[in-house]
Amino acid sequence: MASAGRRDAPEAPDFGILKRLARDQLIYLLEQLPGKKDLFIEADLMSPLDRIANVSILKHEVDKLYKVETRPAPTCSDQFCFLVRPRIRTMRYIADIVNADKMSGRSRKYKIIFSPQKFYACEMVLEEEGVFGDVTCDEWSFYLLPLDEDIISMELPEFFRDYFLEGDHRWINSIARALQLLNSLYGPFGRAYGIGRCAKMSFELWRDLEGESEGDGQGRKPEIGNVFLMDRDTDYVTALCSQVVYEGLVDDTFRIKCGSVDFGPDVTSSDKSIKVLLNAQDKVFSQIRNEHFSSVFGFLSQKSRNLQAQYDRRRGMDIKQMKNFVSQELKGLKQEHRLLSLHIGACESIMKKKTKQDFQEMIKAEHSLLEGFDIRESTSFIEEHIDRQVSPIESLRLMCLLSITENGLVPKDYRSLKTQYLQSYGPEHLLTFHNLKRIGLLTEQAAGETLTAVESRVSKLVTDRAAGKITDAFNSLARKSNFRAISKKLGLIPRLDGEYDLKLPRDMAYVFSGAYVPLSCKIIEQVLERRGWQGLEEVVRLLSGHEFSVSDPVAEDSAEAQRVVLAVFLGGCTFSEIAALRFLGRERGCRFIFLTTAVTNSARVMEAMTEARA
Repeated sequence: MASAGRRDAPEAPDFGILKRLARDQLIYLLEQLPGKKDLFIEADLMSPLDRIANVSILKHEVDKLYKVETRPAPTCSDQFCFLVRPRIRTMRYIADIVNADKMSGRSRKYKIIFSPQKFYACEMVLEEEGVFGDVTCDEWSFYLLPLDEDIISMELPEFFRDYFLEGDHRWINSIARALQLLNSLYGPFGRAYGIGRCAKMSFELWRDLEGESEGDGQGRKPEIGNVFLMDRDTDYVTALCSQVVYEGLVDDTFRIKCGSVDFGPDVTSSDKSIKVLLNAQDKVFSQIRNEHFSSVFGFLSQKSRNLQAQYDRRRGMDIKQMKNFVSQELKGLKQEHRLLSLHIGACESIMKKKTKQDFQEMIKAEHSLLEGFDIRESTSFIEEHIDRQVSPIESLRLMCLLSITENGLVPKDYRSLKTQYLQSYGPEHLLTFHNLKRIGLLTEQAAGETLTAVESRVSKLVTDRAAGKITDAFNSLARKSNFRAISKKLGLIPRLDGEYDLKLPRDMAYVFSGAYVPLSCKIIEQVLERRGWQGLEEVVRLLSGHEFSVSDPVAEDSAEAQRVVLAVFLGGCTFSEIAALRFLGRERGCRFIFLTTAVTNSARVMEAMTEARA
């Protein structure tokens, strides 16, 4: 199994303090509005709040709880408190409530608590609506939510679209402040590396903030030695690939939200759904989360046999032994049995869904795209996928993967696929294509215009299939793909001698069935190995630069901290990347900690670009 390897990696720092800080600050802010009050909470703050504070804490002098966007019932409360994200539509919602009260002659106190910070645009809207003088504003600096012992999320899924599509830089300040908080609690960081425009801006702003605060973390014993910042647009390919490690498949199939998942009746074998927290405390999940799916069933069946053997021990026990068994072991065994049956149910549900979707065929097409073989056959597979209307998101994902691996589509293919897609799924997706083109996920090759004339002449002389193959040949001559060049330079496609052993993997490629090493993880591995970007100049050039490497000689002294690496993904991180870097950490005897704006997957990336809202 993938867990075989070196086990001397240092322990992860205790991130429980981040939860305590956030909880204490929230209680303090609520106390600033003394007396009974009604609390309005934004929907996407509900799950993060659930992870750090129970309802009894929220009920702290709170009379009624409402979800933002719902109209409050007529209430006699004299105070309204709003816990919200800094969004313009939410400001309009609050302004409507305040203005409605004014119209009816009702006098109340209003307090807005922004999380993680307040934006000037929000104050402008309140001013335009004529309520700025009626409300008091505060900031809840809830930047970081620990989802597990090695995963911290900012829970900002909108960051990806805001920054990479809209070019909105407002969240960069939040990232810099999050880094500042980590640096003050667990730093100072010995070395900082990064690649990408957003990574560089966030790093520079963080350094400025550190200069202003005169380094709160100075003088502490550093717990994190290295920090690596990476923009999501450095590696779209990995984010678009189908996940095959267990945790990734659970996310793709059931959607892991804020570290927990809702398993429906098809998994629980009952008529109700169960919410399950997926983290290292789940003894079954912690052993299979990073495994390739093909290894999981075998492990779970062995686990159930072992569990049964432990239950069977009761038969030969006397009364004293039975008493000890019931008081010490039985509760743990029952809990493990419950989790085991849930994960077996999840596996069965995944298998059913994936069989329905021709998952094996899709994986085969993806691997062909990654390796650059049988492109025409893969294109035909995508066309068939569109024509059968399997899934608009999946079809879009495959088209984007084809475009990125081929460095853009030949105009003829682009037009053909786009037309088929719009005819199949509806013209309302036209704006989505515009977004994908802007962000560079689905593009048309400019150089192809001269080729189209040659193709049209050739197609009159030969069959369509032969013309397609000639087109592919012309295409490869016309323009070399950046992905292909980077892949060759870094050895992202492993050379296989025989079968790839997924139970005892030799490298990070196991997270994609041995077909592809995630580009993002390979860059991190290479830079840490070289302690900088020396020797990777060509790769940096192909990735459009914005790389940096900075060291702090004072903080570099701690040998233990040097083996702890904070990997910061700006725009989202997938569970496949997390599994790959955990594997690398075990192999190299170091510990990776993950900080991400949000956990993502291919469907979330596509949905962020979609304009046709269902």
